[in-house]
Amino acid sequence: MNFVWIAQKTSVSENQVRNVVKLLEEGATVPFIARYRKEATNGLDEVGINAVKEAYEKQLEVDKRREAILKSIDEQGKLTAALKTQIENTFVLTELEDLYLPYKPKRKTKASVAIENGLQPLAELIFSGNEQNPERKAMAFLNDRVTDTEAALQGARDIMAEWISENVEARNKVRHAFERSAIISSKVKKKKEEEAAKYKDYFDFSEPLNRIPSHRLLAIRRGEEEGFLSVDISPDEERALESLDRMFLRGSNASRDQVEKAITDSFKRLLKPSIETEFSNLSKEKADEYAIKVFTENLRQLLIAPPLGQKKVLAIDPGFRTGCKTVVLDAQGNLVHDMVIYPFDKPDVSRAAIRSAIDRFQVESIAIGNGTAGRETEDFIRGVLKTDFPNGNVSVFLVSEQGASIYSASEVAREEFPDKDITVRGAVSIGRRLMDPLAELVKIDPKSIGVGQYQHDVNQTYLKSALDTTVSSCVNLVGVNLNTASKHLLRYISGLGPALAQNIVEYRAKNGDFKSRSQLLKVPRLGAKAFEQAAGFLRIENAENPLDNSAVHPESYEIVTAMAKDCKASVGMLIQDAGLRKSINLNRYVSETTGLPTLEDILRELEKPSRDPREQMKQFEFDDKVRKPEDLKEGMILDGIVTNITAFGAFVDIGVKQDGLVHVSQLADRFVKDPNEVVKLRQIVKVKVTEVDLSRKRIALSMKL
Repeated sequence: MNFVWIAQKTSVSENQVRNVVKLLEEGATVPFIARYRKEATNGLDEVGINAVKEAYEKQLEVDKRREAILKSIDEQGKLTAALKTQIENTFVLTELEDLYLPYKPKRKTKASVAIENGLQPLAELIFSGNEQNPERKAMAFLNDRVTDTEAALQGARDIMAEWISENVEARNKVRHAFERSAIISSKVKKKKEEEAAKYKDYFDFSEPLNRIPSHRLLAIRRGEEEGFLSVDISPDEERALESLDRMFLRGSNASRDQVEKAITDSFKRLLKPSIETEFSNLSKEKADEYAIKVFTENLRQLLIAPPLGQKKVLAIDPGFRTGCKTVVLDAQGNLVHDMVIYPFDKPDVSRAAIRSAIDRFQVESIAIGNGTAGRETEDFIRGVLKTDFPNGNVSVFLVSEQGASIYSASEVAREEFPDKDITVRGAVSIGRRLMDPLAELVKIDPKSIGVGQYQHDVNQTYLKSALDTTVSSCVNLVGVNLNTASKHLLRYISGLGPALAQNIVEYRAKNGDFKSRSQLLKVPRLGAKAFEQAAGFLRIENAENPLDNSAVHPESYEIVTAMAKDCKASVGMLIQDAGLRKSINLNRYVSETTGLPTLEDILRELEKPSRDPREQMKQFEFDDKVRKPEDLKEGMILDGIVTNITAFGAFVDIGVKQDGLVHVSQLADRFVKDPNEVVKLRQIVKVKVTEVDLSRKRIALSMKL
């Protein structure tokens, strides 16, 4: 394992890399390492630790490939000591493959046929540049399979072309040409113009490969996959051939002419297609990486959106024809009542039903899905509240429905509500999203939440890994209540997973609420390692030990007890009394295993035990005069909510059932490279309408006010 290479790739010290890798190999998770092993990592955050983890995993793949290559060459009897040393000191996959290329078992090639025909000595003579008359020399190699001098020379050129294509330095020169000057171009395929209309921008398109944005490259690749576009990546051919000529042309003019032909053939037939595939894959990986980064950042913002908290909620999944599916949830999110109201057909009956539900269940907040009939339902509800509950104690929120239908038809929803139809389940999901977005959204495949960019075009394995990592990071950042969390939420806690989460829920159902974190060790199959990884992220309200409802890890309880004892107080008093905490000299508690970073974290946690890092929820209302795109006029200034962020801008809901786009160039009165610099998901923003194209269903907005 090359720790120096990983350190260089991740811009951290070699010591940090070694410590992170050691912890990972011991079974520690990224959230645990970031939160509870700051001394070992010198304060690396989750981003830095994940970068080390990814580089480490790539090195494991390289190590595995290196062993396979060494074994293959050795079995051929061609593994020299020098070659073995060279391979063992190579840590980049493409460089390894270049070294292996001359020894890689091949199907029959033009060169292998020529070698079988006895033409390798002729190729060696010409390639050396020492042969004055290749045509005359070629006559000595004629046989029943090589019938004339041109066939002999062609075979020799085929062999030389393969030698050139397998030369490491030559491949690197062509790579350099691609890096410096490659152009990606696309053209529409013949007779596909009508079918490919949505790719019109790419019918005759070209752009430097090193400058093309992620979203454009992914769009081109999608058009190619669907059979509408032909795509090519090419460097400056003349300069690439010149660099190869300088490498291989030498000796007499007669030999040079044959070698030059071999160089051109090698470039066009072997090198260019091979390196083009390499750069095609590399550019796709980079585009995927950026798109996945956009998706994960959006997901993170959505998951840690402000929660309403434990309130009694009435939730409505709006609809015109089929009515509004309405449910009431208690403060823990349990379904206590469901009904269907028809506010647009039977307003008086619906008004009475809403009034009765609010009174009977002491409803504190109302959640309304923002889909079809959302604004109209909101108007109806606000009218009911204004007339029947004028004191304004009941708040109203429009809630995103994205992914709610996926949840309502899922196995998770069927398990939770086996005797309810999907419409009731959807309304429940809307209500719970208001109460705690994180706890509810973990039940849905992140790809279905609708905050990505080209998510179906990127590498699905990498996407799933990145999204799972993001969900886990958010869940552990917030922490969960051990006595109320669902198994779907618990499975993302550091060190647990689906099986242990299920065991915890079953143990809780059988034995009642957990009284302490240490009781976790009684859960079947939950051993010391899982306890170490998970305990700090689990909370127990009203526990006998107040530290069980904090982010202080059980391994540090003795330290807090010592602090309290030195202050002549209890742990509870230490939490309540800021003066006592200020009197603590942390240096007294530094040890070989516990440094100041951990001690400072403990003190911060004692100030606000079990604090929720998420922001407070804000109420929001759309402009009452704007209901549909036809109501929009250029120049209007409106309030909206950011619903999605992409590489090219941000989509904003302004209450007309169709999001508008604030292009990246319209986000601020300055150059913006990344929209996340300016806006966040679910952020309330003020925008100006700059264009409304009803026929193309496009709304252009600007935040340059």
